[in-house]
Amino acid sequence: MTNTLPSSKTASILPVLILLWAATFWGVVWYPLRLLEQAGLAGLWTTWIIFTTAAVPGIWLAWPSRRELSQQPGLLLFIALTNGWLNTAFVLAILHGNVVRVLLLFYLSPLWSILLAWFWLRERPSATGIFALVMAMTGAMIMLWNPNLGFPWPQDTSDWLAISSGMGFSFSNVAVRRLRHLSSPLKAAVAWWGVVFISGIWLIFSQTPLPHNATLTAWGGAILLGGLGIFSATLAVVYGVAKMPIHRSATILLFELIAGALSSQWLTNEIVTAMEWFGGGLIMIAGYVSVRTGKNEHLVP
Repeated sequence: MTNTLPSSKTASILPVLILLWAATFWGVVWYPLRLLEQAGLAGLWTTWIIFTTAAVPGIWLAWPSRRELSQQPGLLLFIALTNGWLNTAFVLAILHGNVVRVLLLFYLSPLWSILLAWFWLRERPSATGIFALVMAMTGAMIMLWNPNLGFPWPQDTSDWLAISSGMGFSFSNVAVRRLRHLSSPLKAAVAWWGVVFISGIWLIFSQTPLPHNATLTAWGGAILLGGLGIFSATLAVVYGVAKMPIHRSATILLFELIAGALSSQWLTNEIVTAMEWFGGGLIMIAGYVSVRTGKNEHLVP
């Protein structure tokens, strides 16, 4: 009797702490990525290395569920490709854009998720969902407003990459909802290998040179970031999401925005304007409202 309550509390707190750690990791991962680039590893090479390092042990993790690959090969391929794009685009955006701006534009994903679920899954949004949709669109228009053009429009490549990364995240989440019956380790491994494939193709077509000038420390750091960081953070999200209601886990994962904002203000000289904060605040509120009423499943940042 005396051990029941503490055990129960520990069991309920542990998934929260694990999810908070994962959200913090995704919020501050921009910093080691920039350090690796300064040490001679270009963003595309870093992406390929860290996700390959995570994907290789992912084979062992997903091996018991390998027969599930034949159940929905088309949707699994779709998850691989969308995750490949979203992670590669996210890394490049976070390396070369304003950290807070990139994170906020990425978190337009609830907007795309509502629209996709509406047209693809035939899930008509509730009044609250429509409210979140309008709020996110308003926030996006404020953040993307270009005074030179007189209308909202992405201002540089990083904006485009951040927005398209969020779209990829939403496409992946909607597809994952169609595959709830498949094991989470299998879907995580498929996502990792999708990044390896897309970043590899991107490397070939962009003709990014081999990182001959990268230090041994950079190579080791990239392997550690993938094998320990990416691998464990993804599994942490899978574990946390499985242990609590989706709306609660998704709300906790929004801590990524706070971690990214605080770390960027502390470690960089990047400036976020008052209008960007206002528009971003609307996006954050819309995201919170969306995840409180939605049931998106999260596998990646």
